[in-house]
Amino acid sequence: MTFLTDFADEAVVLPLVLVVAVVLLALGWRRGAVAWAASVAGLLAVMLVAKLAAIACGPPGFHSPSGHTAMAALLGGGIAVLARQRRRPWIVWLAALAAASVIGLTRLALGMHSPAEVLAGGAAGVLAAAVLERLAGVRPPELRLRWLAVAAVVVVSLLHGERLPVEARIRAAALDGAGALGLCRR
Repeated sequence: MTFLTDFADEAVVLPLVLVVAVVLLALGWRRGAVAWAASVAGLLAVMLVAKLAAIACGPPGFHSPSGHTAMAALLGGGIAVLARQRRRPWIVWLAALAAASVIGLTRLALGMHSPAEVLAGGAAGVLAAAVLERLAGVRPPELRLRWLAVAAVVVVSLLHGERLPVEARIRAAALDGAGALGLCRR
């Protein structure tokens, strides 16, 4: 399970999304690159706020929405957006749901999140994939994605298995901030 869940760790995902945006720009699909960057940045912002709120003030049993599941959904849907030649939103939704399901199940099996936390992360990621689909439009027919695929495989191959301690830092910031501001704390 750890092998699968590591594909959605920030140590892999953050460099991957940067490389995808740069390659899309280099290939000349500015709209796709901007949509990609905006969708990822939006999801990261939503997840950060949701995590801070859940850690400091969330209901019992709900500790933090799954960022791994959220990013997997966006990446799965994002691959569908980049690969398609015609507008077919249902393919994007299906790919996002499939990716969220696989990573979400690994998070549950590893005891890292509750079902509600996985569902929250998955919902955020699927919605971000839908935003990406809407913003990006259809890939220009002359745009070939070979270099993007090569770059993605290289990044994932080099970084798979690495982990960033993002969750621990977010948890510490949430608890410190809530305490300093006198906000709700568990």
